[in-house]
Amino acid sequence: MNHKKKAVINANIVLKDHYIPDGIIIMEDGIIKDFDEMRHLPTPEDCEVIDAGGNYAGPGFIDIHTHASDVKFFTDDPYSCAEHHLDHGTTSVYPALYFSMNTEQYVAAIGQMKEAMKDPRGKNIAGVYMEGPYLNPKFGCDKEHCPWKGAVDKKAYQPVIDAAKDVALVWALAPERENIVEFVKDVKAANPDATFSVAHSEAAPWQVEDLMPYGLRIGTHHTDATGKFHQYPDPEILGVGVDEAVNKNDGIWAELICDSRGIHVAPYMLRLVRKIKGEDRIILISDAYAADGPVPEGYDDPFDINFDITGEIAGSKLTLDVAMRNMMNHTGASVCDVFRYATANPAAATGIKDRGEIKRGLKADIVICDDHIHVKKVIMGGEIVRDYAK
Repeated sequence: MNHKKKAVINANIVLKDHYIPDGIIIMEDGIIKDFDEMRHLPTPEDCEVIDAGGNYAGPGFIDIHTHASDVKFFTDDPYSCAEHHLDHGTTSVYPALYFSMNTEQYVAAIGQMKEAMKDPRGKNIAGVYMEGPYLNPKFGCDKEHCPWKGAVDKKAYQPVIDAAKDVALVWALAPERENIVEFVKDVKAANPDATFSVAHSEAAPWQVEDLMPYGLRIGTHHTDATGKFHQYPDPEILGVGVDEAVNKNDGIWAELICDSRGIHVAPYMLRLVRKIKGEDRIILISDAYAADGPVPEGYDDPFDINFDITGEIAGSKLTLDVAMRNMMNHTGASVCDVFRYATANPAAATGIKDRGEIKRGLKADIVICDDHIHVKKVIMGGEIVRDYAK
């Protein structure tokens, strides 16, 4: 029998800043209807029961920045990539489209993601993350193939904006690119709600801050692929730049790639960023990428990150459940904290208001996991889509 009303029982419910022990979450028609301690909220009659078995039940993970599964790019096979991330609790994923694409390739990839979003196999694809076109070509992997090194050109970028305006939730850019404001204004004309992210950049802090009124509110993979602005020629004078701007400004969320060895972001730096940004301005991302270059000398068993053929770090092999677990290990963050970094914070930063919390009226996207973020069940729209507890 297909019950419209379902209840997750025997759950430690994960909210933004606390837990509800021995809790119950009632879902109906794909929406969270109510939640509380079981002793206060009886299980409705004629209700399908999902027993959490004393595990944690929190909102489905939201990965706003990932290019691939463990072996394929979204542009190679969007469905297997979407399924791979859903396997690990990511109920909303934003495929990242990189600045190595030219105009025609961008337009084609955006169209491909739009089609995938309509297919049940791509049901967790929630939009796209435009990692380009106008980044600083000095930074990031595969920069040798960047076709956007010339002047900001409306003829080249306008077709990309037109194709992506209704699905692009984030546009990453380098504020120091000449005439970048023209591009920003054209993005905003197409989508007034567009979010911008500073990425692959050596901008001065004030160049970053100048774009905040237009909607710049994310730092792409914070402390990775960023340079310093040096105001004076003496090399012993420490420069400032993107990382300092992201740290200083409360209105900017910091994306973090949290791999097992602390290679993308050193554990000490993770602790420092957590201290500076607080619990509500950190976003965990996977930045998964399909690269198979050799591991250069000097790295300590980097089993969950990638390198390109030149030896440059090229994203990760992470999924958010693993990134969350790594963040707990490296910083001492709690289950509640890392859930926020992977759910409520990315939703807030990208303007998504219908998911990201256990809250009445939001989508019933729920992950049931243990205290080390080993996923037991994944619920999407009130339906169990993965069950590893059987």
